[in-house]
Amino acid sequence: MIKIGIIGGSGLEDPQILTNVREEKVSTPYGQPTSSLKHGMIKEKEVILISRHGRHHQYSPTEVNYRANLYALKEAGVTHVLATTACGSLREEIGRGHLVVLDQFIDFTKHRINTYADKFENGVVHIPMAMPFDETLRALLYEAATELKIPVHPKGTVVTIEGPRFSTKAESKMFRIWGADVINMSVATEVTLANEIKIPYAAVAMSTDYDCWKEDEAPVSWDEIVKIFNKNAEKVKRVLVEVIGKIE
Repeated sequence: MIKIGIIGGSGLEDPQILTNVREEKVSTPYGQPTSSLKHGMIKEKEVILISRHGRHHQYSPTEVNYRANLYALKEAGVTHVLATTACGSLREEIGRGHLVVLDQFIDFTKHRINTYADKFENGVVHIPMAMPFDETLRALLYEAATELKIPVHPKGTVVTIEGPRFSTKAESKMFRIWGADVINMSVATEVTLANEIKIPYAAVAMSTDYDCWKEDEAPVSWDEIVKIFNKNAEKVKRVLVEVIGKIE
């Protein structure tokens, strides 16, 4: 039976997209998830929503218990995960409010536990990560955004940094040289864990700023990010609803 998990990023975890909502508090062998699970329905599909940073954005990117969040969804029977995230653009053509259906990542985090295989006592665990994002879900995300006439890019490499600080100009320019298209503070950790526990995972990123590489733009600020994603969050919600209706 299909059951879809939504991991909502900054400002993109609105439980009002669900009907028949019930809330469940759970614990896992990896500790507490960052929020309770919101169970509900979208287009006759069972959906579980979890807030990545907590309902009041009380967890920094490093504090987020990614292992507990993914494990809780798996234990609840989730068969597919759709994630949302705000991101900074590292490319001129990815404008503010544009969506990017991520296909690759560069992990530049430094203080995270990004595996369930802390030890190899039960056998060696090396997970292939050549294509980390589920291609079927990615295609559905791109198709839905296109049908809704929302500016969308069919692929993009995200570099995930530790945070909570933003990049220096030198770092921002380096990430561009490396081939990254957007930058955020969460997705690399999350998709790695999803692959380990074999849950198909895809993420749609909303560009809110140009980080700090662009010489003719003011460097990114939190206030500017909030302003842009509040203006564009409805686009992401519409895409999610459309995609959930098409998952089989």
